[in-house]
Amino acid sequence: MLPDIQLLRPQFPIELSRVGATSVKKLVQVLRKGKRPVILISTFDIFVDLPSHIKGVSLSRNFEVIDEVLEELTAEPIENVEKLVIKIAENLLERHEYATKAEVSMTSEYIMRKITPISNQRTQEVVKVFSDAIVSRIGDKIVFVGTEVSGITSCPCAQELVKTKAIEDLLKYGFKAEEIEKILEVVPIASHNQRGRAKIKVQVREDFRVSIAKLIEIAKSGMSQETFEILKREDELEIVERAHKRPMFVEDSVRKMAVELLKAYPNAPDDLIVFLRQENEESIHQHNVVAERIAKIGELRNELLANS
Repeated sequence: MLPDIQLLRPQFPIELSRVGATSVKKLVQVLRKGKRPVILISTFDIFVDLPSHIKGVSLSRNFEVIDEVLEELTAEPIENVEKLVIKIAENLLERHEYATKAEVSMTSEYIMRKITPISNQRTQEVVKVFSDAIVSRIGDKIVFVGTEVSGITSCPCAQELVKTKAIEDLLKYGFKAEEIEKILEVVPIASHNQRGRAKIKVQVREDFRVSIAKLIEIAKSGMSQETFEILKREDELEIVERAHKRPMFVEDSVRKMAVELLKAYPNAPDDLIVFLRQENEESIHQHNVVAERIAKIGELRNELLANS
């Protein structure tokens, strides 16, 4: 009989927080009411903790769990992604009797169909969908779902500089102040733009769930304008004008997402945790800029009430 080296005592008896495998790719189908199931190209990261007296985990068991669970749960489309990651985590604990907790992270590419704003051109958009679960042997569960989308942000600071310069130039050319005011109301003011990435993750549980479609909508709300894969000239004009009429800092983006999240889920429990992040790839600088907020729903509510 071949020896099970993993169960031997390690040379250095130190407990490890996470041992597992990353980048395990699978296809997952998710139900949609009245429509065909959504097909997700998904990547899984899976971990268990390891006590100090065991040399290593059996990584082959991790792959067996994913294959068996996915085979079982994806024979038919699943109801939601959070149930899938919970099930995988629970099965990991069953297979690794020495572990006290299991962690599963699922990152998926979701293809959305959309229509351009003016020409009604049909196109597609790829967004990321996340689901994370930490399940302990005593029954505690922490589960998150979320999304990441891209869009355009226009810089308010640069726009104000351009506006100030435009006013000075128009005055030099003999325009009156009231004429300049009307011009600036009609003509979009130039600014530098950047592609932004908005990420939102929300804790879910049995008494509270969220819609991925709604989270995508909330994430997009924090940017100056969403983007499209295919655009006609009239669409390009419309998008550029929209973006410059709604300039946003990364800080504005995160705060806007927080407000829209509270509007979308007014009955969300105060103790639920949310993660909001905006990263902009600067166009005139060589660095990116980032803003984040990690908070409980109740903390966000209280801040808005205190400052309203």
